[in-house]
This record gives sequence, structure tokens and C-alpha cells, in this order.
Amino acid sequence: MAAKQTDTVNEPDMEYTNHSYADYLTWQMEEVVELIKGKVFKKAAAAPKRIHQKVSGELSFRLTGFLKGKKCQVYAAPFDVRFPKKSKEDDKIHDVVQPDICVICDPEKLDERGCLGAPDLIVEILSPSNSKTELKHKFELYEASGVREYWIIHAETQDLLIYSLTKGKYVPSRLFTSGDVVESKVINGFKLDLEEFFGDIE
Repeated sequence: MAAKQTDTVNEPDMEYTNHSYADYLTWQMEEVVELIKGKVFKKAAAAPKRIHQKVSGELSFRLTGFLKGKKCQVYAAPFDVRFPKKSKEDDKIHDVVQPDICVICDPEKLDERGCLGAPDLIVEILSPSNSKTELKHKFELYEASGVREYWIIHAETQDLLIYSLTKGKYVPSRLFTSGDVVESKVINGFKLDLEEFFGDIE
């Protein structure tokens, strides 16, 4: 969630570990922040690198085109995804993230504030500033919350790893690189030729 600073800025206590979505809605900050297990994580203050934005834009475009006329919908950051545990009340939700790209196939999970519940597919595009959060905290959150497929793209090295949820646990693919054609198990029929895809990015 990003907002311009005002004279009376309400910012979170970064050491506090029980923040809720209700708290999150009150914050006015220049940085984009996410909430995982009640703890605040700041994303990079600077804008993402050009290659990150190109990968995000091109993949969003392809997913949107493929899913046109189908029930699944594609959203790119900034877009709040809330993961409720026992209650859907704002003050009981302690996990709010902004994936680079997500695909939601259940329209009941969508509201005016974003997605309430696990998307079917999440894509995170890594950079040096966010790798630790994506690989550890978000991995655990997405697995526990039931995100069926989790793609991690390394934009600068042009490779891709897919985690597929099997019996409640993520099973990793091999590392896909140039020359591989990746196929989603969640979005039936969607394929990505990595050599062609990254060739269009440069």
C-alpha cells in the first residue's frame, strides 16, 4: 500500500509483530509495505528495475490474453491479497501481500479492495532487494494458505522455478532456463517458451 506522506503521518511500529489489516489500512507511507504474520516488511523504496517491469508487464499481458473469456482473472501489483485464517474481519487478518502477478479463478474471492483468500497462481519476480522475503516468508505463507502454484522468476538470470502444491506441501520443479517450455498445472493449456519470452524482453 503506497500513499503520499502528509503532515501527520501514521506509520507502523516496525518492531511490533501483531499488526492487522485494519492497522494496514490506516498507514500513510511513501514505501510499499506488506504484512506477514503481523510483521511489517518494507519493499524497496526505489522503483523496480526496468527488466523487472518488462517481465511483469509481458507476462501479465500474455496471461490476460490467454484467459480472456475465461473465469480466471489476472492482477498485477499494486494489488492487495489478504490471507484470512479463522476470521475475515479486517482486525483478524495478519497477512497482506502484493504479489507481482496473481491469477484468481474464484470470483467470490474478489472485492473492491483486492483478493480475500488464496489466488490459484502467484508469480514473484525477484530482485536483490526482495529475494529473502520471497524465498522464505512468502514461500511459507503461500504454502500454508493453499496457493496452488507459485512461480519464482529470476529476471536477470532469465530462469524460473515452479512450486506446485501437493498434499499441502510445495514440490519444486527443476530450474527452467532458456530453451525450456514451461507449462502451468493450474492454468490448463498455458505455456511459456522461455527463450522466446526473454528474447522479447531485452
